[in-house]
Amino acid sequence: MNKFYFVCRKCGHKIENFKDWFQSNQKCPNCGENKIDTIYNTDKSKIHELIAKGQKPESMFHYFDFLPLNNKENIVTDGEGIVPIERWKFLEDFAKRKYNLNLEIYINRNDKSFATGTFKDKGGALAASVLKEEGIKEYVVVSTGNTATAFAHYMAKAGVSCSVFVPEDSLPDSEAHIGAYGQKLFRVKGDYAYAKKVAADYAKKYGILITGGNLDPLRLEAKKVQVFEMLREIGKIPDVYIQALSGGTGPFAVEKAFKDFEGTGLLNKMPRFLLAQGHLCAPQAHAWEKAKAANFPEGFEKEYPIYENPVTLIPTIATGNPAMYPLMAPLVRKTGGEIFEINEELAVHIARLVAFERVIKIGPASAAGLAGLFESLKRAYIKDGETVFVNIGESAGRSLDFMKEVSYTTENIKTADDCKRFNREEYREKVWDPFESY
Repeated sequence: MNKFYFVCRKCGHKIENFKDWFQSNQKCPNCGENKIDTIYNTDKSKIHELIAKGQKPESMFHYFDFLPLNNKENIVTDGEGIVPIERWKFLEDFAKRKYNLNLEIYINRNDKSFATGTFKDKGGALAASVLKEEGIKEYVVVSTGNTATAFAHYMAKAGVSCSVFVPEDSLPDSEAHIGAYGQKLFRVKGDYAYAKKVAADYAKKYGILITGGNLDPLRLEAKKVQVFEMLREIGKIPDVYIQALSGGTGPFAVEKAFKDFEGTGLLNKMPRFLLAQGHLCAPQAHAWEKAKAANFPEGFEKEYPIYENPVTLIPTIATGNPAMYPLMAPLVRKTGGEIFEINEELAVHIARLVAFERVIKIGPASAAGLAGLFESLKRAYIKDGETVFVNIGESAGRSLDFMKEVSYTTENIKTADDCKRFNREEYREKVWDPFESY
């Protein structure tokens, strides 16, 4: 009996393995649908063993029994997926002081991922492992930045030649990392939607496998590991799940984990999804706001704007053509959640605050996720007594220009007489002020 197989979401056709899936151009051979579910034949009682406290997993492949890979010898890993889930008391104190809310706030520290410091590392590791298992030596990736860097890293470890396509506004620091791995980067003159078209044309021209989007099992199955980790590290599923929203693999991955856990008695209900989009490119938030004002009429999920060539401060989360909105919106509504805007200019202030309070340098997409927490508090989306989980995106390792903005203590002097004696505590009010008056 196979360890896993795929089922087409549209027609129910069974696809036996990745070989068949790839040969059919990552579409159902029966109806052409590109959305599938991965089904495991593993005994679900195994989950209790995998999430037991006291274990010290080395990587996400601790959950190998519920990942679509057959042979452990094909694992390509750099210790990804097993990152600290930290309780940040300074945020809890703020919620109590300003909003009189008693909360537990947990931060998923994807910035600690060893490979590239991003939550995309899990998808990169699984994709590289599967391609190694299937003997595939070329791959095409299209991304706004983080996925590109993670996949370039893991494909290099697997000996796979990776052609990476990014929009012209993607962060230059990502380009440096991709090039250093010896992978090929194509910076496309256009936005993310156009970069996807060019990448697809390239893949078709040369007959090369290409990333399958937000519901690609190579990404979705890897990202669901965060739910296993919630249970292993904090012993429960949070009431609220917050992250910055670009396409939306994270929430879909949580939903998929719940399907895997059905019948185990471990899970009750999905967390409420509170998803933040930067105000300079927020098509899903704008569509949601319009639908909400009309009390979510039938077919509301099919109506959304498309923003071509958006100019943003955080390009890694800018998706102007939100093709996943028809699936994302019903999921968010089912959980009682919200999709909303955050001010991208707040990212610098948040990075300063986190660096001061936790001595951690985070990247702009991570700051956007935390901005979602502050905005959710302001809009009263979070209730007293709830447990909140914030999935932050990446470290500051590939955001040098951003970190230059975050720095705020430099003074130019000529002699020692120009220097005032320094006490770090004097900066506390400065880093907190944008939020006390927010």
